[in-house]
Amino acid sequence: MSKITVVGSVAFDSIETPFGKVESVLGGSATHFSAAASFFAPVNLVAVVGNDFPKEHIKFLKSRNIDTEGLEIADGNTFAWKGFYEYDLNTAHTLETKLNVFQDFEPKLPERYTNSEIVFLANIDPELQLSVLDQIDKPKLVVLDTMNFWIENKKDRLLRTLQEVDIALMNDSEARELAKTFSLLDAARMIMSWGPETVIIKKGEHGVLMFTENTHFAAPAFPLEEIKDPTGAGDSFAGGFLGYLAKTSDFSEQNQRKAVVYGSVMASFSVEDFGLNRARHLKQKEIEDRYAEFEEITGF
Repeated sequence: MSKITVVGSVAFDSIETPFGKVESVLGGSATHFSAAASFFAPVNLVAVVGNDFPKEHIKFLKSRNIDTEGLEIADGNTFAWKGFYEYDLNTAHTLETKLNVFQDFEPKLPERYTNSEIVFLANIDPELQLSVLDQIDKPKLVVLDTMNFWIENKKDRLLRTLQEVDIALMNDSEARELAKTFSLLDAARMIMSWGPETVIIKKGEHGVLMFTENTHFAAPAFPLEEIKDPTGAGDSFAGGFLGYLAKTSDFSEQNQRKAVVYGSVMASFSVEDFGLNRARHLKQKEIEDRYAEFEEITGF
């Protein structure tokens, strides 16, 4: 089993969907990733919070086999995001973003994190993603996530960072914008030409596509009766995906296909409730049962 180091955001989220509303719940890209990945492998968390961050949140993270030595507590308030979704749950509408202490975040890895075999660079400034890689000694697998903001404002640095990663992870609109093409196949080929050996494109309720130089793989989203909050689903997908790879220490293309399905499993649980509520009560057997259901609905 390999240990995973993740760098990203830990935040307070205030979210409204047609199915409910919550205020200042625990969220952030690194948090959702860590919660999902921790069902498979131990996680080192690198992020920053303010001194307003409740101790019970840190206690929860530690209870999930998440190492918090890399969680910096800075003087100020924790990053906070407020937004809403309409019935198109694929689109988040931002009402307010308060970067707070996250604005001056400079990741500093504890010494024992520097030999991590697997690294997840969650959706943050590509400059920070590069600085994290500079602190890690020869990782076996590096995965990067990004978003439209960095594509539009720091594309040169993003392209530089892509040279250093093995797998690029983004949604369909981001892939199209980055590669300047509507075709996701062309976009994946273009992104692979910049460095990554694998490109994974998230399509929300329409599933996920994985591209390598010679193969294509598609997995559907799990059909759910109840969806409350899609916030963090993409990071939960990444957590399930990388968590399974870390658990098996097998990074082959065939095993990545299984990992994609585990990622879809974890994302499907994430959207069933607000914030991390579902992860708090999720059992290992539920994960394996849903993976088996995935095998049934995709077999032919």
